[in-house]
Amino acid sequence: MSKGVFFKTEADLCSAFVAALPAGWTAFNETAGFDILLVRADGLQIGVEAKLRLNPEVVVQASKEWGYAPLTPGPDFRAALVPAGHVQNHMSAICAMLGITVITAMHPDDDTEKRYGWRPPAFRPDLPSLDSRMYWSGREHDWYDRCPAARCVLPEYIPDVGAGHSAPVALTNWKIQAIKLLIILERRGYVTKADFKHVKIDPSRWTRDWLERGTERGQFVTGRYTPDLKAQHPVNWIQIEADFDKWKPVEVAA
Repeated sequence: MSKGVFFKTEADLCSAFVAALPAGWTAFNETAGFDILLVRADGLQIGVEAKLRLNPEVVVQASKEWGYAPLTPGPDFRAALVPAGHVQNHMSAICAMLGITVITAMHPDDDTEKRYGWRPPAFRPDLPSLDSRMYWSGREHDWYDRCPAARCVLPEYIPDVGAGHSAPVALTNWKIQAIKLLIILERRGYVTKADFKHVKIDPSRWTRDWLERGTERGQFVTGRYTPDLKAQHPVNWIQIEADFDKWKPVEVAA
């Protein structure tokens, strides 16, 4: 890597890595406790934690919850994503012992091709191939199958958030249920306890702090502290609203 070309933030690193993913892989950013949860077309998962250097912190993060409860859902593989040239040999050896793959990513503006006439891959090693029964690529033992009892639960929609930010915003299943509730509220002007039950969300916090009582008994309307999830997840809001006919309460007009 040439001097002066480097990733300034973990978010930049994650963004470049996701942009270089091959066909057949989907990135669920900030999902299941990982910076990126990669999902292959057949459902195979890789939990990825990113850092600007391969250090003990990212190793611990990538190892989260592994080994304590054998039935806990988790990804098939775990990986640490770091910039190319920022891998210490001893830390890399420790990762191999723990079954964590180290993915090294090139900066998109790296000028190796200009200087030497060839460009290295956007990242190494290759991801496990759907066309092969082997999980390693190039070198044996690049990938370490954890064979989880169950895979991580995915949200209904691909999160419209970036990965690797210091204060990440995650699209959880609770958020999706809350967005559905707010869409009903926006369309009808109020929600009732039946709506909370329909979208499977606990009404306690909403009716106590986030919504105000409407003019009719049993109705709740937008209040001063109602969460603005449309601003927080604009793309997912549009997607969920587009599916309104699939999940709406029967009494709500389209």
